[in-house]
Amino acid sequence: MPATSTTDPLQRERDHLAASREALRAMREDVESLDIRDVTGTWVTALVLQNQIEARIAALADLSHTPLFFGRLDYLHTISEDLSEGSGGESFYIGRRHVHDANGDPMVIDWRAPVSQPFYRASRTEPLDVERRRRFGYTGGELTAYEDEHLCDPAEGETTSALLAAEIEKPRVGPMRDIVATIQPEQDEIVRADISGTLCVQGAPGTGKTAVGLHRVAYLLYAHRERLARTGTLVIGPNNAFLSYIEQVLPALGELDVAQATVQQLVGHVEVRGEDTPEAARLKGDARMAEVLRRAVRSGIALPAEPCVVVRGSRRWRVAVHELVAIIEELKGRDIRYGAAAEALPQRIAHAVLLKMEQSGEAPDDRVQDAVARNPAVKAVVRACWPAVDPAKLVLRLLSEPEFLAACAQGVLSAEEQAAVLWPKRGRSVKTARWTAADAVLVDEATDLVRRTPSLGHVVLDEAQDLSPMQYRAVGRRCTTGSATVLGDLAQGTTPWATASWPEALHHLGKPAAHIEELTKGFRVPEEVIAYASRLLPSIAPGLSPASSVREAPGSLTVRRVTEEERTGAVVEACRRALEREGSTGLIAADARVPLLAQALTEAGLAHLAPGTETSAEARLTLVPASLAKGLEYDYVVLDEPAAVVAGEPDERTGLRRLYVALTRAVSGLEVLHAEPLPEQLR
Repeated sequence: MPATSTTDPLQRERDHLAASREALRAMREDVESLDIRDVTGTWVTALVLQNQIEARIAALADLSHTPLFFGRLDYLHTISEDLSEGSGGESFYIGRRHVHDANGDPMVIDWRAPVSQPFYRASRTEPLDVERRRRFGYTGGELTAYEDEHLCDPAEGETTSALLAAEIEKPRVGPMRDIVATIQPEQDEIVRADISGTLCVQGAPGTGKTAVGLHRVAYLLYAHRERLARTGTLVIGPNNAFLSYIEQVLPALGELDVAQATVQQLVGHVEVRGEDTPEAARLKGDARMAEVLRRAVRSGIALPAEPCVVVRGSRRWRVAVHELVAIIEELKGRDIRYGAAAEALPQRIAHAVLLKMEQSGEAPDDRVQDAVARNPAVKAVVRACWPAVDPAKLVLRLLSEPEFLAACAQGVLSAEEQAAVLWPKRGRSVKTARWTAADAVLVDEATDLVRRTPSLGHVVLDEAQDLSPMQYRAVGRRCTTGSATVLGDLAQGTTPWATASWPEALHHLGKPAAHIEELTKGFRVPEEVIAYASRLLPSIAPGLSPASSVREAPGSLTVRRVTEEERTGAVVEACRRALEREGSTGLIAADARVPLLAQALTEAGLAHLAPGTETSAEARLTLVPASLAKGLEYDYVVLDEPAAVVAGEPDERTGLRRLYVALTRAVSGLEVLHAEPLPEQLR
């Protein structure tokens, strides 16, 4: 801590914050002043080095809305190697990134460093050599408060951190709040779990599963940066609005460049322009389609009826039919991609020719084998017996031709299921066909059957409960040689094909041995709200334990019945009342009612945003279709007509799950307005 004459502890901490910001500025200026003209050999190395410098400069940015440090640990004993044992304990400030002074001494320690771990894990029963844990409170970027826990003092009772509660309840205006300070011990164990294993986190609303996933990405990139720089990391979310929302968090965790995508973007081989019926989408997402596609890809393989005769100079080399059949059958029986086998076939035929050359006394080498593999006669056999496959054209044919689908789906899909999968109108070409989202996943599967999909080092999959088996397979292909963190809540599965259990989902993902953790202690949703929403659990996810909340907020839930004539006006007035309070407001409604409510808000002079758009002091109201509410959170939520939310889905279970999601988006208060009777589970 810098020398200061003040005896005010709060002022000393403010001085350390100011000094730390100054040290960070100096670190950035040092990098900006680097001259690489005399240390680079070629323009390539110069470009690489310049890119690294620019990335370093970006990483050293001082984010004005994010506290540079949020806590302090005072250890009982010295843990640094360069200090003598008699020098007493050490203090470390814990923040989003490492900051050192001009002498190289740390002023802020990265939250991911081993020395920072006790900030999350230490307790009175296991203090981990920590004498005091200090939390800091901020207002508008200014350090305004601190709170101490003396973990080795038996006279100090166990209390709930007021600053932690304040951080969780902090009004959400502008970028998403700094969540790194709110991680709890059970969450930290998941965050720092070994990279070699796959984790599945079942988390009720408000338990912080998304925060856990983002922290885990940031931690793994810190602990295994070189490895993941080579193999890659990816965060997969349910939609672009959700990805935009979580993108605001990553810089606060010390990471500026983490790849993000939706499942649909991963499988973007064709342009999606159509929409399936719920039954067609469910069947196309069924794992049985993988076998149908495997058969389709291999449907063109044929056995030769004539020998292959290769002419080289004055000699003719003949590979008999039975030899060709043996080669093709052997390739068919091996578990390799179709395209890899197609590349191996001409080499296998050429090798058979080389054996005959050697038997006749010649001494051919590898160059001769490559030349034979390119021989027109060999190419003709390959084209006839192992024809090239275009994945998109293959799926186009499969969904357009009843006879071809029947041949590939025999014994796998019933006649009724085949009829449901087929397109109502035959597709003419890949570019003009009305591909659906489920079709694109089928094309991705076929593409992988032809050519292996590259694998990443780690994949984080959020809102995983909504994926179909075929979508799980698509994600699993991206981490076959890496690990994954799977996040979700079975009770929030809002697709007709939503997974019934995590073991089943992990099987389709290709990670059956994954460890499953359950988070049931909520921090975000008030107890009154989560208890009300949990009335739906016996109907939507009977195997799950209801969540509890550490936060009680009397008056946080209001359920009010209005007349049909009053409904729209009452919703507008509820939004107006919510906006009188500090923070963000979300108006959630059935998708079909959104245009009507948008018009009513505009006529009432209430500016409103679309989901994923960053709120500001001037625009704090977001109009959210129920289908896009998942993963979002607002200080206050006005929920319009629960019965309409349920009715907007193809079946009651999915509708009730959609309603469960909508009911659990509020952090400070929820007002439910309805003219129609509430679902019986909520009465």
